[in-house]
Amino acid sequence: MLKIENLNKSFDGVKALNDFSCVVHENEIVGLIGPNGAGKSTLFNVITGFIESDRGKIEFNGNVITKYPSHKIIKLGISRTFQDLRLIKQMPVLDNILLCFNHQQNEQIQNIIFRPKSISKVEQDNKQKALDLLRYAGIEDKANDLAGTLSYGQQKLLSIICCLAADSKLLLLDEPIAGINPEMRDKILTIISELPLKGKSVILIEHDMDFIMRICNRLIFMDTGTKVSEGIPEEVRNDPKVIEAYLE
Repeated sequence: MLKIENLNKSFDGVKALNDFSCVVHENEIVGLIGPNGAGKSTLFNVITGFIESDRGKIEFNGNVITKYPSHKIIKLGISRTFQDLRLIKQMPVLDNILLCFNHQQNEQIQNIIFRPKSISKVEQDNKQKALDLLRYAGIEDKANDLAGTLSYGQQKLLSIICCLAADSKLLLLDEPIAGINPEMRDKILTIISELPLKGKSVILIEHDMDFIMRICNRLIFMDTGTKVSEGIPEEVRNDPKVIEAYLE
């Protein structure tokens, strides 16, 4: 699904990504681990077009997306969350989700003029899909609340729901359980673990090794912009290089 070859990115002479390569297959969950400053968030930013790489190649479902802008990458089927969430907090929860549906007919002026009934049907369908997603996540009672009034854990959950609304095939989740209570952590774990059953793949950044070990098919350990180790979770966790650099 995703193929990254020799990706490089430097900031003021400091290498954030150093000849980084990896692949992500269909219907798998890949954990991206490493110390702070390892280049994990930079990798997410480059994949999703928020930062342009200095060198290297990114291919997604046969399309070379290395120089694509972020809005085009989203339409191709890659969505992400951020550590700072980036929800529209002054807007209701339901509207935050509705903004994330891709290929909306009401984005095109000719449809607004010539196909108003069709647009109305799409809007109703999207509203129902959004409510179904909220119900699936267990927060349907929050649909009309302002996003900023949700708890931090509920906001993290909402950011994942927004990715699901975009119907993306690849989700990049940046620390999805950091700073939340055990009940919400388990809810998010369940939702993420079910994504491969829905035909979706996931790359997630997370420091909680218990969570990582429970949910990921494969781990990639990064340090100073370089891939140090890759394999099934037990292999990576027991790799002496990983233990030396991160786990102890």
